Amino acid sequence: MTEQQRGGWPDRSAENVVAPEPEPEVEPDLEPVPEEEPEAEAEAAAAEHAAGDVDIPDDVDVLEGEAGPTRRLVAIVVGKFNGEITTKLLESALSELDAIGVARSQLTVVPVPGAFELPLAAMALAKTRRYLCVVALGCVIRGETPHFDFVASEAASGLQLAGLETGIPVSFGVLTVETKEQAEARVGKGGEAVRAALEMADLFSQLRTSTVAAG
Repeated sequence: MTEQQRGGWPDRSAENVVAPEPEPEVEPDLEPVPEEEPEAEAEAAAAEHAAGDVDIPDDVDVLEGEAGPTRRLVAIVVGKFNGEITTKLLESALSELDAIGVARSQLTVVPVPGAFELPLAAMALAKTRRYLCVVALGCVIRGETPHFDFVASEAASGLQLAGLETGIPVSFGVLTVETKEQAEARVGKGGEAVRAALEMADLFSQLRTSTVAAG
């Protein structure tokens, strides 16, 4: 029917037609983000806690130790508590000694009950003067009691005291962490403790040599 036939009224029939609903927007396909593997987490943690270095001007004298092979004996004290972790710490330490060139015949490994006993054993070994250095390995994981704080604190201060009183380098390879997962990500600290002990031992040797030469 035309507008003229309907008495001049415009044809609005098209307005009663329901408009189609708009199609929902489709988000672009996103590639799934792969979950980080435990090894990647361990590597990230190791990189985060890696040993650093110091920029020293060229116009000053530098006396620095080096972690290198030695003919003297090296002692490793390792806590048996949390043995799954401390075994890996020991493996890391032994691998580092192999890489440096320290023979297995030069090593003495001393297992003790836990981290609290590490300082006593380290002190006894250092006092014999048979060992170039002592590497202390252990693991303390926080629980629901203050026991963690006492053990971690006494282990740290006791090992430092062993080195101060004897003049034999005693390195701190004791993990003090919140969870077992954190400990597993840091078992490479065994190797770091080895390098620290040997570096300090070499530094002490250089100091003695320079003192004799100056005298």
